[in-house]
Amino acid sequence: MSQNRPKSHQVASRKAVAEKIDDVLAGIRVPDLPYPAGKLSPEAISDWQPMLFSCWTEQRNERVTHVLRSVNLDWSVRQINSAYVADRIMDVFLKTSGLHPQIAQRIARLRFYLAWRMNLNGKQAFSDTLLVWLDSLQEWRGWSDSGGRSSKALLDQLDALVVAVSAGFEAGTTDTVDAFCMQWQGESLRRNAQTGKLRQRLLETEQGAARQRRADQTSRALIGRALQGRKLPQPVLHFIFDHWQRLLKQAVWDVGVKGETCRHGSKLLEWLVWVGDPSLSDKDRDRLYHVGEQLGDRLADVWSRVFDHPLTPNALAGIGTVMMSRLRGEIPELVDALPDTGSFSWNSDWLSFEAPRNAEFQAFEERWFVEGEGAAEQRRYFCALLEDTAEILWTNGTGVKLGLQPWHVFCQAQAAGSIRPLPAQRPFGEVLGETVNLLAGACEKQRRQREQAAEAARARADVLRREREAEELKRQEQEAARQATLERQRHEAEHKRLADEQAEQERLYSEKTALAQKQVDNINLGGWILEESGLPETESVRLKLAVRTNASRKLIFVDRLGLNRREFLEDELVLGIVEERIRVLGGAAEFDDTLSRVVGRIRVGRN
Repeated sequence: MSQNRPKSHQVASRKAVAEKIDDVLAGIRVPDLPYPAGKLSPEAISDWQPMLFSCWTEQRNERVTHVLRSVNLDWSVRQINSAYVADRIMDVFLKTSGLHPQIAQRIARLRFYLAWRMNLNGKQAFSDTLLVWLDSLQEWRGWSDSGGRSSKALLDQLDALVVAVSAGFEAGTTDTVDAFCMQWQGESLRRNAQTGKLRQRLLETEQGAARQRRADQTSRALIGRALQGRKLPQPVLHFIFDHWQRLLKQAVWDVGVKGETCRHGSKLLEWLVWVGDPSLSDKDRDRLYHVGEQLGDRLADVWSRVFDHPLTPNALAGIGTVMMSRLRGEIPELVDALPDTGSFSWNSDWLSFEAPRNAEFQAFEERWFVEGEGAAEQRRYFCALLEDTAEILWTNGTGVKLGLQPWHVFCQAQAAGSIRPLPAQRPFGEVLGETVNLLAGACEKQRRQREQAAEAARARADVLRREREAEELKRQEQEAARQATLERQRHEAEHKRLADEQAEQERLYSEKTALAQKQVDNINLGGWILEESGLPETESVRLKLAVRTNASRKLIFVDRLGLNRREFLEDELVLGIVEERIRVLGGAAEFDDTLSRVVGRIRVGRN
């Protein structure tokens, strides 16, 4: 992280910009802001310090102008313009600073402090101490909310900023804020010196570890390629895994895969496999004898080239035993060369490994990259490419390792857009200068426009009046058309409702007629009906079907005594049932039983 110190011409430029702030605060007018209708007396102007202090202590993310609009108080023109300028500067800073959104958001809350100070001191609100500190925030461009110690250190410092600014609000001065900025700068110098040392130390350590991984993975790949699919005597495997793997690893470390020692070691590994596997060496007994005669000496010779100490006889004892057995034509006990458990992992890609060319990755080294979006984004520093393993060493802003990433994975992620270079950052002083210059230009333009404001206002008022009249006439016409449409829709809805009701009544009448017809069809001789008299003082009459003529569709009913003969046409009876003047009762058997019981009681009474 480099310290952003302002140069002399930058300081001069800032002073020129600061001179324009007072003109902007006095002269600019921004639409939709709650300016007073006229000039307010000092007693009528509301005190906004408690409100701004509260917004700061609560760490609110609102604009100052929004807070002013949310309360019904009288504000001066200078207060409103101070709020607007602070909002405008911090809104641009949020979008273009290049800092992590969480940091930029917390710094942007200084809008409440800056609005308060600009209203009191104008351009002096932006002191050199404050501007230098705000510019130095660019050293934190690689900060991410990772939860680590360095991440928390910055958050703690920003918490201290809250305390310092709060103290400034309470005291009514800028002393505590200036002291905080100076202390921050001192700590920044010490931190930058320490970060450089940490980063260099980490790079040297990781380069050594990468070289070690390259040697280990390459030796594993050489052994895995040689032993894949083979069955060998156990002593041969013990020698390969206990001794020869270490030799291959050291040979790769010393001279690389293409070195002479590594080539000899790999060749002797193939001889060991050839000798130990009968399916390979039994076909050529003469060569087996020749190889067996030289194998031990060759192994010891290559070993002595790599290590300072000789290969012990005990290490070669197993190989010698297997060799003697093979020369006698015996087939030793064989086991799988590579365990099925997968405990020996290897990757043949390491045998054809080639590091990327410098031209491919040098443009990315010592640059910041971003993953994710918004508050969840993570930033990381491309410290270096470890050429021995083609892995990127990622660090954070304080030189702490974040992880390793294969070069090809990085290329794929960049092509997919999941990782991208950090955009160019803009220091606060540049944001301030650009914003104030734009506002000063707008203020000057407004001043010129005010010279012609009266005539333009009258013309505009006349146009607006005619437009309002036209809009009112159009609105009345549209309202009349709407009312006519609503009336027509009401008539149509009422007509549809009546039609639906009539259709429903007709459907119900049809169903009742069909049901009544079914009841009439089901009345058998002796069946009973009940005919309502229609008069309250007259009881209903029970009638029994006595005769039914299908030709004339006539039904003749009589009362209980067989008298009071009554005739109905079938349609007439159906209509009576539908109109509920006639009700069909149960079968004749039920009534006859009842009649028999009544007659029986009468006879018993007589006796």
